Amino acid sequence: MDKTGRIGEYIKSSAAAGEHYLAYVPQPLPPVPPLDMLDLAELLDKASAALGRLDGMSMVLPDPSLFIYMYIRKEAVLSSQVEGTQSSLSDLLFFENEDAPGVPFDDVAEVSSYVTAMNYGLERLKDFPLSLRLIREIHGQLMNNARGRNKNPGEFRSSQNWIGGSRPGNARFVPPPPEKLKEALYSFEKFLHDENTKLPALIKAALAHVQFETLHPFLDGNGRLGRLLITFILCVEGALTKPLLYLSLYLKANRQAYYDYLQSVRETGDWEAWIKFFLRGVVETSNQATETAISILDLFKKDRSLIEESGRGTALMIVYNHFQHYPLSNTTRLRAETKKPLPTILRSLASLEQLGIIKEISGKERHKVFVYREYLDILGRDTEPLISDIN
Repeated sequence: MDKTGRIGEYIKSSAAAGEHYLAYVPQPLPPVPPLDMLDLAELLDKASAALGRLDGMSMVLPDPSLFIYMYIRKEAVLSSQVEGTQSSLSDLLFFENEDAPGVPFDDVAEVSSYVTAMNYGLERLKDFPLSLRLIREIHGQLMNNARGRNKNPGEFRSSQNWIGGSRPGNARFVPPPPEKLKEALYSFEKFLHDENTKLPALIKAALAHVQFETLHPFLDGNGRLGRLLITFILCVEGALTKPLLYLSLYLKANRQAYYDYLQSVRETGDWEAWIKFFLRGVVETSNQATETAISILDLFKKDRSLIEESGRGTALMIVYNHFQHYPLSNTTRLRAETKKPLPTILRSLASLEQLGIIKEISGKERHKVFVYREYLDILGRDTEPLISDIN
């Protein structure tokens, strides 16, 4: 198949001091000539099956909202790490607990804004279409922090940006110039709403992700929002009933290959190679998330049995249930959430420590912080910070 017709065009533009550079404008989606679906069929079947197993977990989890609550936070940490933040899952939970994180405040505030943007988008999608307007709204939430406030939150860019290098003239990649961006974005929105082109949800998400990354329509936050779009599209298209798939861990582990595939699509039109990489990520990530959910279920079952065998009353189970939702917490939050008096909470905390379920980690006499370590360890697998120079 001759794929050269899928390659976009380069627009010659000029910057300060008369320097010229080439900005790339992609072809509209879907690709022409059409994708070789026969070549993709085997991997697509594997990815769809893995995604189906993961989605099925939402039916057997006793409280799927609990798993989603924590998994969204893990994804926020990982996606922000791809962009260079040094925040960990524990740092985010300390921040949300109004305790000091172990990294710069701006790092963890940026991750917290990602959680807000994700939750905002998921809620809005219940009664509003995935559109340019909604994408701008989500971006406004994403950039609502010290680092993002001067990057035109919620507004498509009106100036040239670039990836890598110190200016467009020596950049690794230059997205469409501002005067071409508006038309390209309208084509992108048309693709999102196109009911005539019948594509599997996973294929549609894979295509849309690359197109969004290529358009790079905001001054900042494009990478994080582009990864969010994958999950949003799968939910809108009905491939997921709950937002359980997040690819940032896979992209973090394979980030050079990821950037190489993005650029290869632009240079060669080989969408199929990118989609195979994407589908392998869906298989790997879905299986990991399913295993995580099973591990958490096993842990909760084990610890509930310990509590029941101890015969120490219902208050202990209520405090334990709190740690299932907030694996890092303190007495102030416990009192607010459980509505139990402080002496009852303190007795329950002491019992949970004796059973080896939680541990005090602040070393303070007052305002102590407790962690459900085994639970947090399961959630926090592979979330070590990773320094990146990619914006």
